[in-house]
Amino acid sequence: MLLLQGVTYTHPDRTLLFSGIDLVIHRYDKAAVIGNNGAGKSTLLQLMAGRLLPAAGVIKADATPYYIPQLAEWYNNQTVAEALQVHQKLHALQQILEGDVSEVHLTQLNDDWTVEERCKEALSYWGLDHVVLNQPMAALSGGQRTKVLLAGILIHEPEIVLLDEPTNHLDAHSRQLLYNYIQEARQTIVVVSHDKALLNMLPVIYELSRKGITVYGGNYDFYAAQKELEKNALQWEVKSAEKALRKAKEVEREAIERQQKLDARGKRKQEKEGLPTIAMNTFRNNAEKSTARMKDVHEEKTGALAENLQQLRKELPVADTMKLAFAYSGVHRGKLLVTAREVNMQFGGRYLWKQPLHIEIRSGERIAVKGQNGSGKTTLLRLLLGQLTPTSGTIERTEMKTVYIDQDYSLIQPGLTVYAQAQTYNDSGLQEHEIKSRLSRFLFTKEDWDKPGSALSGGERMRLLLCIMTISSRPPDIIILDEPTNNLDIQNIDILTAAMEAYEGTLIVVSHDAWFTKQINAGISLVLQ
Repeated sequence: MLLLQGVTYTHPDRTLLFSGIDLVIHRYDKAAVIGNNGAGKSTLLQLMAGRLLPAAGVIKADATPYYIPQLAEWYNNQTVAEALQVHQKLHALQQILEGDVSEVHLTQLNDDWTVEERCKEALSYWGLDHVVLNQPMAALSGGQRTKVLLAGILIHEPEIVLLDEPTNHLDAHSRQLLYNYIQEARQTIVVVSHDKALLNMLPVIYELSRKGITVYGGNYDFYAAQKELEKNALQWEVKSAEKALRKAKEVEREAIERQQKLDARGKRKQEKEGLPTIAMNTFRNNAEKSTARMKDVHEEKTGALAENLQQLRKELPVADTMKLAFAYSGVHRGKLLVTAREVNMQFGGRYLWKQPLHIEIRSGERIAVKGQNGSGKTTLLRLLLGQLTPTSGTIERTEMKTVYIDQDYSLIQPGLTVYAQAQTYNDSGLQEHEIKSRLSRFLFTKEDWDKPGSALSGGERMRLLLCIMTISSRPPDIIILDEPTNNLDIQNIDILTAAMEAYEGTLIVVSHDAWFTKQINAGISLVLQ
């Protein structure tokens, strides 16, 4: 069991991240923790793992959790055995087999005579037969490092497993292995993930937000349905608040107009009766005070209504407040854009693909490029972009505008401010206020306009890139996406999904996220082997 009572965490600079977190995860429970970037999901998992200490509150676990971080790069300075926490046992076993049966080595091994065999079996399960235990973790790819750490679950058989974005670098086959484990495991499992296929396998969703922890007793589809009901109710509240504010302003205007008419009528009457100047001044002052009091009363009421409306609007889902408008490039649907004939690449004297590729890409198509890690997906994208020349075969391209979006959104320049990035793409002569208006639509306020690209999160870089594509006078004919959801939270994945759904040009996507490729209607599959 995992128990959190009144847990508060503050960053080293004393900035409060969250407070008063109460959470009970029982034995054999399988749960997900979701929330927007910056909510503190990874921090909460590290607190559960004992990697961080809370500023206040109590955390208890009835077993030592096995924790897999989002950044497997943490282990780059270790060997595979060290990352798996078996190096001391393996060393002791080796010394014993060589004849050194000292008490130190026997104690270290603790009768775990099958540890080396279990390590090999676990690595083999994850397709890592070629990986040796004394190999540096830094020599492995991101997906391989993640699979090494996942192999540790089979080796140690922990009672509590904590997984932080475990599918980020896994190909489709490895993801399926993880899904199988999640479904069959008899362990307590807590997962932080944006992978909706994985989230749908977990019967409880914990949403972490500025309000604290909210529990949803169902999988992700159930959570999404509940959030949709909440959103609809909130939208109704917003409309009601807008109506109430309009009515209050109308009442205010009518009341002031009536008072002004009464004051004017009274003034004419007084003038007609020929009252002294001092009396007329007194009358005028009283009328002005009366009007001012009335305005204060109404302004207080409308101000409260406006503040309430502003607060309600802040609670609306981000995607609902954005304006995603992508113009069509004008290339007629079905036009042949790219033709690849008998294309292959040779590395180290070996061809990358078993059979040469023959590919035709036509305007308006949505293509999902699939294949296991190492099958050459990114190489194919670079060939299509003209960044590589094929070893054999030919590639013909028509004149077209192509935008390549990788998982790090590298088109965003780290040294340029948000506003300067947008201005770089302003080839249609938009005025400064028009550019800033576009930025505001994509949730960049005036506090963000001077922020450098290096300070932006993955989601912010994605939104800025979408924004500048709408600023350019010529929209892209082809958008190529290379694992675009890896570093995004669910909120920003939804924004990207909505944008790609609205885009009418040609779309080529490499992604192991089956939910994302389905949502953007990537109906044509190109499988590399």
